[in-house]
Amino acid sequence: MHRKVLRFRPVFILDSRAGISCRCPITVYSYSPATPSPFCVLSATSTDPPRYTVAVRTLCEFTAKAGDLDLRFTPSPTGQEGVAGHGVVTSRRGPGYEAEVALSGDFEGLRVRGRADGYNPVTNRVEEIKTVRGQKVEIPLNHQALHWAQAKIYGWLLCASRELKQIDVALVYFDIVSQQERVLKERFDAQALRAFFEDSCRRFMHWAEREAAHRTGRDTGLATLAFPHGTFRDGQRLLAESVYKANASARTLLAQAPTGIGKSIGTVFPALKAMPTQRIDKVFFLSARSTGRAVALHATRQLRQNADETPLRVLELTARDKACEHPDLACHGESCPLAQGFYDRLPAARDAASRAPLLDRATTRDIARAHQVCPYYLAQEMIRWSDLVVGDYNYYFDRSALLYMLTAMNEWRVSVLVDEAHNLVDRGRAMYTSTLDHAAFRGVRLAAPAALKRPMDRVYRQWNTLAKSGDATYETRDDEPAAFVEALVQLCTAIIDDMSAHPQRHDTALERFYFDAMHFLRLAEQMTEYGGKHSLFDITRTPRKRTGVDADLCVRNLLPAPYLAPRFAGAHSTTLFSATLQPADYYRNLLGLPASAVWVEVPSPFQADQLDVHVARHISTRYTQRQRSLPAIVQLMADQFARRPGNYLAFFSSHDYLQQAAALLAGQHPDIPTWSQARGMTEAGQVAFLDAFAPGGQGIGFAVLGGVFSEGVDLPGDRLIGAFVATLGLPQINPVNEQLRERMETVFGQGYDYAYLYPGLRKVVQAAGRVIRTQQDRGVVWLIDDRYTRAEVQALLPAWWEILTGPPVHARPLSLAE
Repeated sequence: MHRKVLRFRPVFILDSRAGISCRCPITVYSYSPATPSPFCVLSATSTDPPRYTVAVRTLCEFTAKAGDLDLRFTPSPTGQEGVAGHGVVTSRRGPGYEAEVALSGDFEGLRVRGRADGYNPVTNRVEEIKTVRGQKVEIPLNHQALHWAQAKIYGWLLCASRELKQIDVALVYFDIVSQQERVLKERFDAQALRAFFEDSCRRFMHWAEREAAHRTGRDTGLATLAFPHGTFRDGQRLLAESVYKANASARTLLAQAPTGIGKSIGTVFPALKAMPTQRIDKVFFLSARSTGRAVALHATRQLRQNADETPLRVLELTARDKACEHPDLACHGESCPLAQGFYDRLPAARDAASRAPLLDRATTRDIARAHQVCPYYLAQEMIRWSDLVVGDYNYYFDRSALLYMLTAMNEWRVSVLVDEAHNLVDRGRAMYTSTLDHAAFRGVRLAAPAALKRPMDRVYRQWNTLAKSGDATYETRDDEPAAFVEALVQLCTAIIDDMSAHPQRHDTALERFYFDAMHFLRLAEQMTEYGGKHSLFDITRTPRKRTGVDADLCVRNLLPAPYLAPRFAGAHSTTLFSATLQPADYYRNLLGLPASAVWVEVPSPFQADQLDVHVARHISTRYTQRQRSLPAIVQLMADQFARRPGNYLAFFSSHDYLQQAAALLAGQHPDIPTWSQARGMTEAGQVAFLDAFAPGGQGIGFAVLGGVFSEGVDLPGDRLIGAFVATLGLPQINPVNEQLRERMETVFGQGYDYAYLYPGLRKVVQAAGRVIRTQQDRGVVWLIDDRYTRAEVQALLPAWWEILTGPPVHARPLSLAE
């Protein structure tokens, strides 16, 4: 049930919709955005209202959670089932029973308030009702401790308000499957409950007062924060002013700014400056790549050089697979030592982490190791106590995005900074796409419990029917196959019922399939929403090794706008910035930006004479002519290297093309050092690749266009003096991209541009942007393909470039064949 928040009083309250079982140990706090701080300190006279208001659940989450971290999946009721279960229990209690009893009590400036689930004045019993799924489900001890704490707080508030000397306190666990109750009951004296209440309040008040002081000090420091470099670079001031105005007017900003001007510091600084006046609680800096997040963290370090006294807390969120200390162990106390007793050690770890101004991955790990807690979940806890959070796009834009969920539940005012925002189109599509693997399902089916045999077989039959329903390798439909979806729904219901009946049995493969299937079903349900143009259903058929055909089934998102639009609406302000956000309508349309979104193009600080841009107008890199192109490309690269030895990056459209060119260059010109990007390169391999671009060095590094080295890489000075781009960057023509082209043509009337031309030229400009990083740099770029001479292609290249091949030789639009 949602707790209403009074707008005239500072509130620090937990949303009580959280269920018993949760895959992420989240405590949700909120306060009214109409106040400048969740901890507004008022005068302390006896007639004044309390300085703080806190919900009972929040108080208990903070003070009473104990025991292990346990991320084993336990089936739990949905929100609707929980509400219905509460209704069943209270309807059984008969006349005189009081449900949803509003209670509040004060202690030394703290007001605690909430609603007890039920009170029976006849039996003098207060009840805390929790719904569960399955009679055999075991309530973890840490959850029981939380539930008892809540019930005891309500017990004291009832004793205080009704002058009771004692009261029965009961936990009622209601199984929504069997409709049966399991009751744990204990009698308490009022004085014992009062002591428990006051001790909880004291422990919370200590932290609350610290947070109030932090917020005050943070806002005071940010108000006087100075730009760390003294003066802005050319273009950087316009970017910073635009970001500040967007935050001041609560608008969405789309900012195209050239590489090398310092976009990270130019966006983080004005967003922080806007926090005090706009009562912004948090800034989220989101990036698609770890390199972008590293630059943002570096920017915060620069800010601290001139503002050591500003108590700004910065947190880096790291993916679970990178943060986990024991990836070979299960995430619960019986397996992992960092999960065992996690909540017992969390308060000390949280206290230490709150005193660290920068919680990057290394610092969080050090603090977690010192306190023997999981670093991944310590970082998630510290989201609530941080001012600037740096993380991946998925933390805010994904379907189950943690930052977005916390923002909505807490009613935070957030400023969202989206780095290299051109990546959000493809990432958004991936977030709202779901694929079911036929071969993987066969393995799950063979190992599944006997109770699931019939629903598994039903799904398998429907799946095989789809596999055999056509001869085409790739097939699309505008809606999902109803019979298969119905069978999958029945299977998911059977799986959750079986898990409820056997809560101690954990089948990782079956659980993974269940989550994938539920994601698939949710997206399938929404295929007809938002006009039905955003997604399609497709089947990809592949022959099995022996006999038969496998069919991978996919709900594929093509237009992420309907899903991303609520994310933009949920932020106080969003700034999307990149060197390649043109044309603006392409990003407005595909991302679902609000109609009030503002576009700004920051002029480049660089001059045309800093970069020689050549077009190899007599070479074609079209797929059918790649083999013929290799000798000419290699000779061009060797000639350029001979004229000006130094470090170069060479970009190709695929690993195969790259390897062929690198081998030919090494064979014909063995005196030129080379190194190449490999498939599936590790982080260590990526570092080694970039380290090869040493100051004063010479050689050519070969990389894939659109890969990890074509954007977010900073190699200033003579670490990189030139780039070869041996492709137009157009996505491969395949059935999926053709479906995208057709859908974009239907919706926007620009199918080829949206599916091929704009994404391709974006990658080219990003790659070429690695060369000029400062106003002292000088370099060269070779665009290797005759299509670069065409007007519609050159219109998408940076305006400050001076193409050295003369006027375009073609004026007609490109075709798919070209």
